[in-house]
Amino acid sequence: MNKAELIDAVADDSDLTKASAARALDSAIENITNALRGGDSVTLVGFGTFTVRQREARMGRNPRTGEAIQIKASRVPGFKAGKALKDALN
Repeated sequence: MNKAELIDAVADDSDLTKASAARALDSAIENITNALRGGDSVTLVGFGTFTVRQREARMGRNPRTGEAIQIKASRVPGFKAGKALKDALN
């Protein structure tokens, strides 16, 4: 499912116009992103938790040349599925 298909599904399920559903989805994504940017986690009970994880600096290899390169430390998003989501899949 891509973003357009998700917007269509939300619009159908909630009796919203596609434009309203698109604005709602964009707003939700923006607010989750802003919370993660600020270092907070976002918990959607029954669905899961979005967190920010710290990835340490490390050595890697350029796949084309085999040359060793330094990869910088970075912050990456993480997601842990909630129990209801796990149960729905099994």
